[in-house]
Amino acid sequence: MLGIVLIFAGLLIYELLWGKLFPYSPVAISFTKHELPHTIIYIQDGAKYKDLVRLDTLIPAVEHFHELKFKHKPDLFIFSDSISFIHRSLSDARFCVYYNSRLLISPWALREALEDKISLEIYLRHELSHSLIHQYSGIINAYKYPKWLMEGIAVYSSNQMGTSLYPGKDETYELIRGGNFMPPKYFRTSNEHKVKVALKNSVTFMYSEFACVVDFLIETYGKEKFLIFMQKLTLNPKNDAIFREIYGIDFSEFSLSFKRHVMANERLK
Repeated sequence: MLGIVLIFAGLLIYELLWGKLFPYSPVAISFTKHELPHTIIYIQDGAKYKDLVRLDTLIPAVEHFHELKFKHKPDLFIFSDSISFIHRSLSDARFCVYYNSRLLISPWALREALEDKISLEIYLRHELSHSLIHQYSGIINAYKYPKWLMEGIAVYSSNQMGTSLYPGKDETYELIRGGNFMPPKYFRTSNEHKVKVALKNSVTFMYSEFACVVDFLIETYGKEKFLIFMQKLTLNPKNDAIFREIYGIDFSEFSLSFKRHVMANERLK
């Protein structure tokens, strides 16, 4: 029995220090900690990125849109090599954000930013939007928070539409009129497979679609009401009930009105 316990403890320690549990580890071996006014940034030994102030100054813009302040400084981890990042991250995407406000930044994200393939500021504001909502939701509610809305807010608030592989608003409308549409409530649920989005970059399209839904909500009902909706969901992530309470209509009815708006936009051209 003792041997099993020791093996389990050893595996746990390994995962916390060098494996997938790293974002929840109380220590970060081979990382140097830098505490700035708005963030805490950890730099892995050998990483060449030095412009920490540039990252720290993104926080006020994120807080301004959401009209929320970070309860505690988010932790940003900058990696020196891809293998270290992949071993510790739950995702092989450029960035990986966790419910405890830790954000892992891959070396290739920094490289692509230097090559002007992506905007580091836009992508980080996207991820920091998630982190801010997570802080107000807590782990359980953050997990249950409507995934379409989480991504729609992040894309809309960071002005990500029309950059990199994300279609702009007009292009997104055109793609929807062409028959591409992911019902927001289906996104990242067991029903998602029922809808085929026949596009090469289907994920970036869906993210822009959800940003357009956020845009339509704000244009139709005002930002103040939208922020109430966004913030109430951090306490009770039941999209349909909260939506009906705030907007006075069913979310399904609103989704239909959004699609009608997109189609009517074509006739106005």
